[in-house]
Amino acid sequence: MTARINPSILTADFANLEHELDRIATADLVHVDIMDNHFVPNLTFGQRMVESLQRVSPLPLDVHLMIDDPDRWAPGYAEVGAFSVTFHAEAAADPVAIARRLRQIGARAGIAVKPGTDIRPYLELLPEFDQVLVMTVEPGFGGQSFMESTMPKLGLLREAVSASGLDVWLQVDGGITEQTITIAAEAGADTFVAGSSVYNVGEPASQIAALRAAAAAAHTH
Repeated sequence: MTARINPSILTADFANLEHELDRIATADLVHVDIMDNHFVPNLTFGQRMVESLQRVSPLPLDVHLMIDDPDRWAPGYAEVGAFSVTFHAEAAADPVAIARRLRQIGARAGIAVKPGTDIRPYLELLPEFDQVLVMTVEPGFGGQSFMESTMPKLGLLREAVSASGLDVWLQVDGGITEQTITIAAEAGADTFVAGSSVYNVGEPASQIAALRAAAAAAHTH
C-alpha cells in the first residue's frame, strides 16, 4: 500500500507561501484548508488564494473545504485547478451530485467526516468518491491531539474499499506525528495530512521522509 504524505500549509508562514511550498517539494500533495468561519470557527483562504497557490506549487493541491454550502462552492475549486477537492458530508445537501460535478470538471472528489459522524451511511456511496477523509481532530484549528477513537471508521472503510476493489484513498487529518501515523496506517489509512509535525519540527524534507517511512513500516505489518 502506498503511503502518501500531504503537508498542510495551515501551519506554514503565510507571508512566504511560495517558499514554504518549495520546502515540502518531496511530499505527495499540498493540503490546503479552506475555512469560512461558519462551518468551523476559523477563517483561512478562499478560491483566489488557491488559484495563486496553483500557479507556484511544485505539487498538486489537495483542497479540504471546511465550509457551508459546498454544493455551491466546491466546483469553483476544481475549476481553478485543484487536483483533489474534499467537502464535508455534514455540510452537503447532495454529496453525490457534488462529487460527480467535481469529477466532470477533472478533479478527484473527496468526502470528509468529523470525528462524531457515522461513516456507515456513506459506505454504499464509495464508488462516487476518490477519497474519504476521516478527521482525527475536530476541524477548525491545527495543533490538536489525535483522536484514536476515530480508528474504527477507518477499519470499516478499509474493509469496504478492499471488498469493492475501488481505488479510493483513505485520508486522515489531525494530530499526525511519527507515532500516530503508525496507528492510522495500521487501521487502514494510506494518505496522511500533517501540519505541525512537518513545519514546526526540524527540516520539512526530513520530517516528510520520517512520516512516510513510519507509515510504510506499519503497512507491512
